[in-house]
Amino acid sequence: MNRKNDTYAVESAMLPYEKFSAFGAEHLSDAELLAIIIRKGTKDRDALSIAKDILGLYGSKDGLLNLMRFSDADFADISGIGRVKAIQLAAIAELSKRIWRENCRAGLRLSEPSSIAAFYKEELRYCNQEKVCLLLLDGQKRYLRSMMVSQGTINASAVSPREIFYEALRHRAAFFVIVHNHPSGRPDPSKADIDLAMALRLIGSLMNIPMLDCLIIADNTYLSFCEEGILES
Repeated sequence: MNRKNDTYAVESAMLPYEKFSAFGAEHLSDAELLAIIIRKGTKDRDALSIAKDILGLYGSKDGLLNLMRFSDADFADISGIGRVKAIQLAAIAELSKRIWRENCRAGLRLSEPSSIAAFYKEELRYCNQEKVCLLLLDGQKRYLRSMMVSQGTINASAVSPREIFYEALRHRAAFFVIVHNHPSGRPDPSKADIDLAMALRLIGSLMNIPMLDCLIIADNTYLSFCEEGILES
């Protein structure tokens, strides 16, 4: 008797919740874990089938990354996913991003662009729209606060220097960093990106709140204006 094959047969015949209880989370596939969260299907489709649809949404091969890439409205288009479940899935994605950010925050080194990029990567790399985040630092260049200050279209975002410096003054920041994403997946700065960075650097210098860097997050990479020498030109 092949005990390994027998165990596999038992696991395969189990519902995801039963399998979790018997063998633990590590024995479940992505679809099975997602099915536990979905809980119930419809009379025509079970939760596991719906979970597999989510992992392959719109023909995507990204699996669990679809939870990051798509909105609650996208999930609601799937048969068997109503408004409540769609919101729950979007909430799970947001929690995952925040867990990542808190984990990175513990080792955040504000003097290193790569560390700042890692802090924002999971929040920004999957966005279909351009988002601009403001990172505020105290006089010792320690973390004060992070916030999104603008959200635009897939190609551009209207950033208000007034809002950036309002937030910097409101939170008594001594320095700041600007971080935004490129939905195109390429980190190359546009002329508008460079013009904005130069304007913010000038205003920051006049207000004695220097901009330390401007970063672009694109898929699994980033570009630092300081590392590239762009702010020195």
